[in-house]
Amino acid sequence: MKKITLSLAILTVSLMACNNASQTNSAVSADSSGTAATEKKDEPVMTPEQQQKAWMDYMTPGDVHKMLASQDGNWTVETTMKVHPDSAEMKSTGTEVNKMILGGRYQESVFKGNMMGMPFEGRSTLGYDNAKKLFVNSWIDNMGTGVSYMEGPWDATNKTINLKGKTVDPITGKEKNMREVMTFIDDKNQKVEMYDEVNGKEFKNMVIILKKS
Repeated sequence: MKKITLSLAILTVSLMACNNASQTNSAVSADSSGTAATEKKDEPVMTPEQQQKAWMDYMTPGDVHKMLASQDGNWTVETTMKVHPDSAEMKSTGTEVNKMILGGRYQESVFKGNMMGMPFEGRSTLGYDNAKKLFVNSWIDNMGTGVSYMEGPWDATNKTINLKGKTVDPITGKEKNMREVMTFIDDKNQKVEMYDEVNGKEFKNMVIILKKS
């Protein structure tokens, strides 16, 4: 009942916003002698119905979200990592549980394993922004206090999500680029390649092989 009430409240607010926006646009257009009218002249004026449809399109999961849902379940994880381009590779194993949340709009992943001999746990949310036409991804873990955010497009030819973003280097306190390539080999196999930066130069610091159990 609370969910229904909340949904109705959201739709009511959206409709009120649409009506207010429509009235504002009409008032501005009518004032043909003012500066504001000149600024708004070339902007398209959407009807309340069009604005409501835009919101519904934005909030409704589509085929891309169904593709993410096919990756739900339990996965075994094998990780190969380098902390520096010249350092030795470190290997570890772990598990990941994927689950669609918030009505099939985002996929939450919970990872548990070991990192450099210590217990490691991380959580990510992966979704597809219908407005941006891009995948969006956030990550938090127990070896930091920040939130990493990346976004990027889908490559249908290679079945990859190519994510890019920025993170703060805790050693220097400065921002640096980060990149991730997620390859959907099939419904039971994935590969994730992570890229870091050292002195402004990119290197592949992690390869993660996932198999659905």
